[in-house]
Amino acid sequence: VQLQASGGGLVQAGGSLTLSCAASGNIDSINNMGWYRRAPGKQRELIAGITSGGNTDYAESVKGRFTISRDNTNNTLYLQVNNLKPEDTAVYYCAASRKQSYTGLDYWGQGTQVTVSS
Repeated sequence: VQLQASGGGLVQAGGSLTLSCAASGNIDSINNMGWYRRAPGKQRELIAGITSGGNTDYAESVKGRFTISRDNTNNTLYLQVNNLKPEDTAVYYCAASRKQSYTGLDYWGQGTQVTVSS
């Protein structure tokens, strides 16, 4: 499985972006998918996850502002990010698991940079 993330950029605080993650390869092996981010000087964190059945989960820091979705027909994972804050500045990664888990992810995208200016 290969994951290709895109959609990052430079936006002003309060702005929005749509991150995409195109999956290819043995797609049928994928269960949970998620978006992670690593801010400067911080550890990578899970910010949004979605199961194969469409159940979602969010980190408290992004609840109400970020929305994760997946299009199983087009094999694409999305993250709609709204009302961006400077503290959202990070490299955003998509990831996928063969398991119904958000730990020990099997596949990772290359990351896309999101920079939010104040």
